[in-house]
Order: sequence, then structure tokens, then C-alpha cells
Amino acid sequence: MEAVNEFIAQAAASPWVYLVVFAVVLVDAFFPPVPSESVVIAAAAAAVAVGTPSLPLVIACAAAGAIAGDNLTFAVGRSVPLDRIRFLRGPRMAAALDRARAGIHQRAGVLVLSARYVPVGRVAVNLMAGASRIAPRRFLLLSALAGASWALYSVTVGVIAAHWLGGNALLAMIVGIALGVSAGIAIDAALRAVARRRDRHAAARVATPATAPVTACATQAAPQPEEARR
Repeated sequence: MEAVNEFIAQAAASPWVYLVVFAVVLVDAFFPPVPSESVVIAAAAAAVAVGTPSLPLVIACAAAGAIAGDNLTFAVGRSVPLDRIRFLRGPRMAAALDRARAGIHQRAGVLVLSARYVPVGRVAVNLMAGASRIAPRRFLLLSALAGASWALYSVTVGVIAAHWLGGNALLAMIVGIALGVSAGIAIDAALRAVARRRDRHAAARVATPATAPVTACATQAAPQPEEARR
């Protein structure tokens, strides 16, 4: 354990750690298997446990990578037809794209901000925002807010884990990453539940007006009493 913590301390002291944070977060914006949350959380936990790297710089690099990656994904969505992108054809990504397509114009702000915390969700939303011709300046502002809040959240998880475990770098990284992954799963589940509830309400609103004219016509066509005809 001591040898592992010593290795973590040496790695965290390297100036390259900031470039790694930026690059990993950038790539994760359009390639979800890259564990950007885990890297940011681990860097923050190491900052508390061993004193390096600098927490403000970790936040800045993570936010910059998120904003750059999200806008790159947005640009791809604007310039490349989504049906030509092979990895979007999987069932999970296709479902995420359908949810994004259903509300990107009405709830662009909510979708961009919330999807930043869900790996597959952020790729789908950012691509759909580009394909739907959301104004680039509007998306830049939304992605900046999302990237900054996500970076601050990820670093906070790492800091809490490190303080909770008394400065043990390895355990803080493991627990922090577990907390971050669990939070992402919970947010994804909540977004799915909200989408399903909204779809049910929309279906109910569509079905209700369709029955109203039938009722009205039936009422008008009902035979009148003999006294009324006289």
C-alpha cells in the first residue's frame, strides 16, 4: 500500500497530469468508454492526499477539456449526417438520440446541462444539438456552464473521498471513482424515468382530444324527445 501511494504521489507531482486530465476529458466527450470522471476524481483525491496536483488547475483543465470536447461533438453533428456515423447505430445510443431529438429545441438548456453527467447521454445530446441547428453561440454558453459545473462536481467528489479516508490516496481514488460512477448511473436512471413519464403524458394528451369530437357528434346525433320535435 505504501509503495502504491508513493507511486501515486510521484505521478501526481508531474506537470503532465494537467495535460492528461485535459486530453482524457476532451476525448471522452465523443468517445464514452474513456473514463474522464474517474481521471478527474482520482486527480482531485491525489491533490488532497499528497498535495499535488493543484486543485484549481485540475478544475480548469477538466472544464476546458469538457467544453472543447462537447463543442467538437456539436460541430460533428452539424457537419456529418448522423445516420452515417456507425457507432450511433447501437440500441443504447439510438435510444439516447431519440430522447435528445424529442426535446432538444424545447429543453436544450436542461438537456445539455444534465447530459454532461451521463457519458452516452452527453454524446447523443451534443450530436443532436448540432444536427438540429441549435445556434452555436447558445450551445457554447450552455456547454461552458455544463463543463464548469461538471468539473467542479467531479473534483468535489474526489476531495470528499480523500478527506473521508484520512488522506489515503489509493483508497480515496477507488472510493471517489465508485461514488462518481454511481452518481452517473443514478442521473441516467432519473433522466430515463423523466423521459418515460413525459412520453406517457404526451400520449395521454394526444388521445384525449381524439375522443372529444366523437362524444360531441354522438350528442348532436342523439334522437330528440317527441315533445322537442313538436
